[in-house]
Amino acid sequence: MMRLDEDAIRQYEARPDLLAGRIVLVTGAGDGIGKALSLACAHAGATVILLGKTVKKLEAVYDGIEAAGGAQPAIYPMNLEGATAKDYADLMDNIEGEFGHLDGLVNNAGWVGALTPFKHYDVELWARVMTVNLHAPFLLTRACLPLLERAEDPAIVFSTHHCQRAYWGAYGIAKAGQKGMLDILAAEYDADSNHPIRVNGVDSGPVATRERRAHYPGEPPDAHPAPETVIAPYLYFLGPDSRGVSGTDLECQPGKR
Repeated sequence: MMRLDEDAIRQYEARPDLLAGRIVLVTGAGDGIGKALSLACAHAGATVILLGKTVKKLEAVYDGIEAAGGAQPAIYPMNLEGATAKDYADLMDNIEGEFGHLDGLVNNAGWVGALTPFKHYDVELWARVMTVNLHAPFLLTRACLPLLERAEDPAIVFSTHHCQRAYWGAYGIAKAGQKGMLDILAAEYDADSNHPIRVNGVDSGPVATRERRAHYPGEPPDAHPAPETVIAPYLYFLGPDSRGVSGTDLECQPGKR
């Protein structure tokens, strides 16, 4: 197994043409890490497909990419909570018709739902949180695989979160499931020499996002790093410098939850 310099990956500096000519789909692209990553991918030369549920936020990211001189992105509004298998198939048909293939998929969208004791967890909320954080990444990834297999250097990156502790309920369990999905996909494609898709994960640790503030309102605004400061590993895993690296789940802030 390749020995990784994790500190070097955390401090990775993407060159301007790192993702030139690549098509990258980012979920949760309208805010937080998804927004920062979409802007960075475009800056590194990628054509970014911005997927999220709030059109206004996606349009703001779109405008930011164009203002910075990036390749014209694409907006794809989708609410992962209500999306069906057909919706994901339609998305892939649109990507195939427009681009012919897909080079990168970032399963970043997430929704905590609530921090609450397990015995009091609302059953309906459980189903909704599991749908967004586990079922949706499965359905989307499964739909994307044929297009990724056509790419010369394809990569999948999960936004993982090591939060299997008290009160994290459905979100924590769904994220553990995502880690299992990552491991299984990495093992399957490691054994498939015809379709060497790299599958890796990035655990950003606590970041100053809207979602974090909603669940930790008492934290100082500057208690955690900005999304822009934790996206270097994503760029590394999406680009050619990570060839041969798969099955890794990198913590940006080791020990911080």
